[in-house]
Amino acid sequence: MRSFLQLALDLFDAAPVQAPVSPPPAPEVQGPHQPAPAIDSVMTPAQFSHPRANRQTRLCDAHVAYEFKRGKRRTIGMQVGPDGLVVSAPRWVPLYEVEAALQEKADWIVRKLGEMRERQQRLDSTHIEWRDGSSFPFLGETVIVVLDPTHAYSTVGGSLKADDVEVVLHSDAQAPNLTLDGVPRLTLHIGLPQHASTQQIRDTVQAWLMRQAHRVFTERLHHYAPQLGVQWRKLSLSSAGTRWGSASSDGAIRLNWRLIHFRQNVIDYVVAHELSHLRVMDHSPRFWDTVRSVVPDYQSLRGELRDEALPRWH
Repeated sequence: MRSFLQLALDLFDAAPVQAPVSPPPAPEVQGPHQPAPAIDSVMTPAQFSHPRANRQTRLCDAHVAYEFKRGKRRTIGMQVGPDGLVVSAPRWVPLYEVEAALQEKADWIVRKLGEMRERQQRLDSTHIEWRDGSSFPFLGETVIVVLDPTHAYSTVGGSLKADDVEVVLHSDAQAPNLTLDGVPRLTLHIGLPQHASTQQIRDTVQAWLMRQAHRVFTERLHHYAPQLGVQWRKLSLSSAGTRWGSASSDGAIRLNWRLIHFRQNVIDYVVAHELSHLRVMDHSPRFWDTVRSVVPDYQSLRGELRDEALPRWH
């Protein structure tokens, strides 16, 4: 790409005037022996529109309306998020340079926009209507909510049962079956009346899940820390929208409580990942070797963590 010209153009400059285009020739009459056009040529082109779009372009036959911002930066930046494409550029970069950069990355942009749209559709499909009989994932298993006003669960928030038999989830490292594999039918009984509001049910289930998350995460930290030769000091639960965990050099670990939706192997990967940072505070090959030493299949688990659609809580 040509080097940037130090020329400031206003964001809403009009497009350059183009030379008149000769009218296209009349289409030829096709006989019945000619094949029909390929389906790709007649399908409606993909369209992606950012809610704050102020510019638009065509990339790989896709119509893309994107948010364009200028600021104090040295290069053109492109970011694909849930809302769509955001392009940032230095104040002095002309618009045709921005367009050239977009065309150069067209394949990547359109692919990422498509992936993000599919992900959002999966997320939309996971919306839970909180009521008696709703279901949610817990340690990789489906749990059905049962409103049970005849019992009080003030100390634990609810009672997990398998075919009406209470399930006791131990917090010690010798727990024989922490992941509930093969359990036929799990129900969470919470002490709320049938007329409880959606928010009451959701908040009660979330509080129960967060208690379980703290218990399970603590057990897994105790399990992996000795194997990695590290010591963790404190566990905090987070509700971050884009981060599953973090570790600080003083031994403080933060884990997203929503990890409790995943099966234990996935939780183990995140726990091992954060504990490994207590040995290697970057993502160098040495770091990944450290993770692999305790979770050999971390790559597939990492993909599962990325691709799985979890319930929306807000």
